[in-house]
Amino acid sequence: MTAEATTATQQKGARVGVQRFGAFLSGMVMPNIPAFIAWGLITSLFIQTGWLNELFPGGAEIWSQLGGWALTEDGEAPTGLVGPMITYLLPLLIAFQGGKMIYDTRGGVVGAIATMGVIVGAGIPMFIGAMIMGPLAAWVMKKVDSIWDGKIRAGFEMLVNNFSAGILAMILAIAGFFTIAPIITWLTERLGEGVDFLVEAGLLPLASILIEPAKILFLNNAINQGVLTPLGVAQSEEAGKSILFLLEANPGPGLGLLLAFCFFGVGVARASAPGAVIIQFFGGIHEIYFPYVLAKPALILAVIGGGATGVLTNVIFQSGLVAPASPGSIFAILIMTAQGSHLGVILSVILSAAVTFAIAAAILLASRKKDLAAEASGANSFADAVAQTEANKGKKSDALSGLATQASGGLATDTRQITNIVFACDAGMGSSAMGASVLRNKIKKAGIEGVTVKNVSIANLDNTPDLIVTHQDLTDRAKLKSPEAIHVSVENFMNSPRYEEVVARLSNR
Repeated sequence: MTAEATTATQQKGARVGVQRFGAFLSGMVMPNIPAFIAWGLITSLFIQTGWLNELFPGGAEIWSQLGGWALTEDGEAPTGLVGPMITYLLPLLIAFQGGKMIYDTRGGVVGAIATMGVIVGAGIPMFIGAMIMGPLAAWVMKKVDSIWDGKIRAGFEMLVNNFSAGILAMILAIAGFFTIAPIITWLTERLGEGVDFLVEAGLLPLASILIEPAKILFLNNAINQGVLTPLGVAQSEEAGKSILFLLEANPGPGLGLLLAFCFFGVGVARASAPGAVIIQFFGGIHEIYFPYVLAKPALILAVIGGGATGVLTNVIFQSGLVAPASPGSIFAILIMTAQGSHLGVILSVILSAAVTFAIAAAILLASRKKDLAAEASGANSFADAVAQTEANKGKKSDALSGLATQASGGLATDTRQITNIVFACDAGMGSSAMGASVLRNKIKKAGIEGVTVKNVSIANLDNTPDLIVTHQDLTDRAKLKSPEAIHVSVENFMNSPRYEEVVARLSNR
C-alpha cells in the first residue's frame, strides 16, 4: 500500500471514528429531545420573565409556583418545575439512555443511579457527566456480570442480579460524587469561560468555520451533543436563553444554498432544489442540502459565510433559544425562541440565508458554463443521467428504471430474497425517516407486497435487515454493523435513482 493510500485510509478511519462517537452521543440525547422541549416550554412560560407572567401578571402566584421564583409567606422559594427538571430529570434520562445502549435496561438503571452521585456532587446540570457516567457504569456492570455468568446456582439468579446491581450502583454513585463530579464541574466551567471569551471578543462567529464543514461530513453530533447542548442548557438556566442552540440549528445557510440552486443550478440539482427547500426549511431536515455542497466543494465557503453571519447577528442582538430546537425547522426555532429574542433570531435566519445565497450564486455563476458543458457532454454518471432524464420528464418511467438497474451492478446481480429494508442515519429519525417514506410509497405504487421498510439509527443496526440504505458518508459504518446485508449508498435521501433500482429488483424477485 502506498503512503498516499495509507494516509487516505487513516483519514477515512478517523472520520468514521468521529462519526461513531458523535452518533453515540446523539443516541443518548436525541430520544430525549421531547423532554428538552417540554423543559424549554415550561421555562419560557413560567419563569419570572416568561410569557405568562408578562402577559397575565394577575396569575403570578400560580406562575411562580410552577416556575419556582417567588418567595412564599415563610420566605421560602417554591421548588417549581424548571430547576428539578434540568438538575435531575434531563441528566438522568440521558444517563439511562446511555446505559441502556451499552447493557440494555439493566445498564440504564445502574447508569442512572451512578449519575445521581455526579449530579449531587456537582450541584449544577450534569449533562456531560451523565454522558460519561451512564455508559461507563453500564459497561462496568456488564463486566461484573460476566465474572459469574453461568456460575450461579439455580434459584439464586434474581437475588444475585438485584443485589450485585444495587451494590455496584451504590459504589459508583459514591465514586462519582467524590471523583467525577469535581472533574466535570471544572471542565464545564472552563468550557463556559471559553465560550464567554469568544462572545466578549466577538470571535464566536468563527465557530462556523468548524461547525459547517462538520455538518456536511456528519461529524456535527460530537460537537453539538457533546459541547453545545450541555453548555447551552446551563446558560439557559442562568440567563433564560442561549445562543449556542443556534450555532448548528439555524436553517438560514441551508435555505440560502438551496435557493441559489433554484435560480443558478443546472440539471438534477436545480430540479430537486425547490422540494429540498421545503423539507430543509420547514421540516428541519438539514441533511438534504449536504449533497449540493459535496457536489461542488467550493460552496462550503457559502454556508460558512452564512453561518457566521447568523451567529454575528445573534451576538449583536443578544438573542437565543430557551432549549434545543430539534429538528432545525423554522417552526421549532421560533417556538423555542426566548422572549425578546424574536427580532434577532428572525434576522439571523434571513441574513444568513442572504449571505449564503449571494456567495453560492457567485460560485455557481462562475462555473455555470463549465457545468452546462458537462451536462451536455454527458460527463455525469449513468445513474445521474437517468435521474436528470426523469426530472426533465416530470414522472417515473419503467424503461428508465430498467436502465438504472443495469447500471447498479450489485443490486442487479444479487439474487438474495429481500423482505426487510432499513434506512439508517445517525439519529434514526430525520433524513432516514424521509427516505424510508419515499421508498415505501414507490413500493406501494409498484404493487409489491410482503416488504417492510423502516428507519433506525446506525447504532441499532443488526443482521436482520436484508437491504440497508444509507448516505454515502455513512455506508462504511453500516457495513461494520451489518456485514451480511445488501448495502445501497445514496447522495440524497429524497431524490435518488437507487430507489428505482431497488423497486426493479423487488419486482423481478
